[in-house]
Amino acid sequence: MQEGRIRLVEGVATFPGKLNSPGHLLARVSGTQDGKAFQALAGAAIDPLSIKPSMPIPDDFDDFWEEQKRRLANVPINPRLTPVANPTAPESESFDVQLDCVRDTPVSGYFVRPKGAKPKSLPAILLLHGAGVRSADLAGPTSWSKNDMLALDINAHGIPNGQPAQFYKDLQQGQLKEYRQEGRESREKSYFVGMFLRAVRAVDFLASQPEWDGKTVIAYGSSQGGFQAFAVAALDARISFMAAGVPAGCDHTGSVVNRISGWPKLVPNGPDGRPDATALQASRYIDNVNFAARTKAKGAFVTVGFIDVTCPPTSVYAAYNNLTIPKAIYNDIPTGHSNSPAATEARKQAVSRYLQSVN
Repeated sequence: MQEGRIRLVEGVATFPGKLNSPGHLLARVSGTQDGKAFQALAGAAIDPLSIKPSMPIPDDFDDFWEEQKRRLANVPINPRLTPVANPTAPESESFDVQLDCVRDTPVSGYFVRPKGAKPKSLPAILLLHGAGVRSADLAGPTSWSKNDMLALDINAHGIPNGQPAQFYKDLQQGQLKEYRQEGRESREKSYFVGMFLRAVRAVDFLASQPEWDGKTVIAYGSSQGGFQAFAVAALDARISFMAAGVPAGCDHTGSVVNRISGWPKLVPNGPDGRPDATALQASRYIDNVNFAARTKAKGAFVTVGFIDVTCPPTSVYAAYNNLTIPKAIYNDIPTGHSNSPAATEARKQAVSRYLQSVN
């Protein structure tokens, strides 16, 4: 919007910014101080709670997702549990879990449960991964299981767990290199449809455990994991609380109102500089802005970085504002696309407060 030069006085400079509608301003500063080059970002919000969706929910949004869930329901879950060593949690049982799903891609994760739990006594948490290609994580569900929870961590791609690092590197540089763009021209072919249905299938598994309390399933993730948390909370009424850190997948259609969309940047611009119409239409069916409006959970907690250029705060607020359930947001003003210690603790405390409220 504007450029200029400023002079630091004792390391400080002040300059004005203005926005005539709800949104966020980002300042990029680069220069030299004491002979050393530096770069810095700063962010400010202007009436962010008034940011509106860039486009309405498609008329057949619900019909589309009901059909996808019917396809999933026709696939038997066929759970395969293989015990895995977990020396840090002798009080728990740990398993590699494989579950059948759509598109011939299984749910693949690590499941940890406390030993000797009584039937219908434990809440459950589903841990969802950010972008990239990696194994499910054992440390996360182990930590939550020590708080008397059933905990399942699933990798984002339904790939084998616990393989050598080169296995995942080869996938990331090969078959899964451009997964975020795969099928973006079609709602049926979108890679993320399969990813979200794997999250629903993971809830099927948690809800089938005899120790599950029958009422509490928490969706928990950051970035792409936050994308999945919004989606599964909308698609599965068994999700009772959602905790999404710096969520991706928000406001894909932001360009139509001159806003920057969040990762995975599904809608490219054509030669005329306008958003690709086919990708734009398809993206509406996998947008957190629209998932938010369908979420029936009992609560949600979201974090947002004010200098996040991967999942810009305007996109996050567009989705957050469309939540119609009890909710709270943590404004991580000096942070980019990461989970600061303060934001991480705030998200964990939000989950803790929710668990206390239902017990």
